Amino acid sequence: MKYLNIILFKTWADLRAEASRAYIGFLWWFLEPLLYMTAFYVIFGLGLRMGGEGFVYFLLCGLVPWKWFSSTVNNGSRAIEAGAGMIHQVYIPKVVLPTIIVAINTVKFLMILPLLIAFLLLVGAVTEIYWTMLLPLVLLQLLFVWSVTALSAAIVPFVQDVRYVIENGLLFLMFLSGIFFEMEALDASIRSLLMLNPMAILVESFRDVLLHGQMPDTAGLAYVAGFSLLLCSVGLFVLQRFDRRYPKVL
Repeated sequence: MKYLNIILFKTWADLRAEASRAYIGFLWWFLEPLLYMTAFYVIFGLGLRMGGEGFVYFLLCGLVPWKWFSSTVNNGSRAIEAGAGMIHQVYIPKVVLPTIIVAINTVKFLMILPLLIAFLLLVGAVTEIYWTMLLPLVLLQLLFVWSVTALSAAIVPFVQDVRYVIENGLLFLMFLSGIFFEMEALDASIRSLLMLNPMAILVESFRDVLLHGQMPDTAGLAYVAGFSLLLCSVGLFVLQRFDRRYPKVL
């Protein structure tokens, strides 16, 4: 329980500190993803003229969950290194450090998601039938985000080059996750290969709920859950196995 209190306190403290560093405070949490999504829309929607009518809604429903995933993994992979000062002063289970990063970015996502829904409602692009599926989708992606972040954070202190693999791998993975194109438009063999990527399934699921008014693929979500639990087990094992060694390698 005391470690949960640490996570909650540190999450709140880091959010307040981050907001205080910017002139516009917490509004930057909204502006940053909006600028991020606008840039991609200008490039792919207006510049390259991909998609067509409704492309902006399609793009936003992919970029919002993707931004949550990529930002968390990228920052969380360095969580133990960033917390070196703390872990040299007092013992703290190393699993706490990436969990704090996940919590911070999840709060930001939960602030952006209602804005996305409000926008889709405003333009009449959203279907409300399966909105009840949003909660399990968010929880499932949270599990996946945490598992990838924890495993990345567990490995990076021992193999520094993994940081660069993660940074470039996330960029590569973004273009394979169906952010900018319809998976259904691809050849079946290519689509089945790309759908091995859990983020591709989650992006499709958010679009199914928000844009298409249909039930997400339950088999795909079960695959994401199983994959996430496997990564979660490996990440927890590595973090616990080397818990006492991290201060020595930092």
